[in-house]
Order: sequence, then C-alpha cells, then structure tokens
Amino acid sequence: MNRKEIAIKLRMEGYTYSYIAEKTGLAKSTLSHHLAQIPYVPNKHTVKQSTLAQLQSAKTKHAQKQLRIASVRKAAEKEFRRLTKRDVFIAGIALYAGEGSKTQNLVRLVNADSNVVQFFIKWLNQLGVTNEHIMLRVHGYPDMNRIEAESYWLQETGLEKTQLQPMSIDTRVNKDRKRSGVNQYGTAHVTVKANGNPEFGTALARKIAVYMKLLLG
Repeated sequence: MNRKEIAIKLRMEGYTYSYIAEKTGLAKSTLSHHLAQIPYVPNKHTVKQSTLAQLQSAKTKHAQKQLRIASVRKAAEKEFRRLTKRDVFIAGIALYAGEGSKTQNLVRLVNADSNVVQFFIKWLNQLGVTNEHIMLRVHGYPDMNRIEAESYWLQETGLEKTQLQPMSIDTRVNKDRKRSGVNQYGTAHVTVKANGNPEFGTALARKIAVYMKLLLG
C-alpha cells in the first residue's frame, strides 16, 4: 500500500491525524484533503491518548497556576511587610467603618470570619479596651450545635466563658437558610461593655465615630 492508502486504513481504524501523520510522514493538510470523507470513530487507543493528554494539560495548567499564585503572594508579602501599631490603628478604623455598628453609644462588630473578629479584638486592645470589657454573643440557627459553636468562638477570640452571652438563635421562617450550612459556627457579635467605666462606653463610641470621620474625610 502507498502512504495514502495506509492513511485511509488508519483513519478508518479510528486514529487521529497526528497519529497518522507520524506513521505515514504525510502533512496534516494533505491528510485533511485525503481523509475528509472517511468515517471517523475514535478507537480505544485514541480515546486513551486523548484522556492522557487532557490530564497532562490539566496538570500543567494547575502547576502554572500555582506558580502564578506563589509569585503574587511573594510580591504582596514584600509590599506588605510588618504591620506597625499605626497601621493596625488605621486598619481598625477602616474595618469598623465598614463592618462595625453605627448605633449611638454602642461599640460592636458582627462577623463570621474569625480572622476579622480576632483583628477587631486586637484593635480594641490597642485602643486600651481590656478583654474584661469585651462580651461575645454567638448568633446561629436552630439546627446548629450550640456548644460546639460557642466553644469555637471562645477558642478563636481568646475570651473567657464568663464573657459569653446567651446564644441568639435565628428562627425566622422566611430567613434565607443558605448561610446555615456555610457558617458552621454562626456569626460572632463582639460588643464593648462599659461595666461602670464611661471610658469604655459612650466616650469610646464617640471617639471611634470621630476616628471614622477623620479617616474618611
């Protein structure tokens, strides 16, 4: 058989143009002309090679993605460096402006991200608020393990059990329950209590309000 006949035979057996070109030495453009009308059903070898190629391609793309992520992370860490007290002070004001309670005379932040809550407590500490003036209430759902949720937030915040207020359970019938599965431990309500010290009550709330006004102009 000549090369064209071999090419036709291989195509009818279910091989790709690449495979046939390798075996016959014919260019793919030539094969496209010769084999355009030949029925094609991929054989087991072709399917297997295609699967392997896809897996290799996915593996390569994943590796390239990881390299890009590592590169971006390294650049970000280099630009970020270490936070100064001033950085924490400003970042805390910005966080409170976005997430904090704006209710008069009340300093509170509600969030489901433990890192955000931890930073908020760190910021409060830097403002002079000791943990004895910080209270924690967990907001959850009826199907949630309450003991597990409260234990999680106590551990994440470093607060004592005596600072834990009764858990708030959302029983609204029409409430969107999507968050019930996502926020396994509910949300943390962190509130500053004056406990008889006006410095941590109205005065602190007003001072933070001024901070936000000055920062945001």
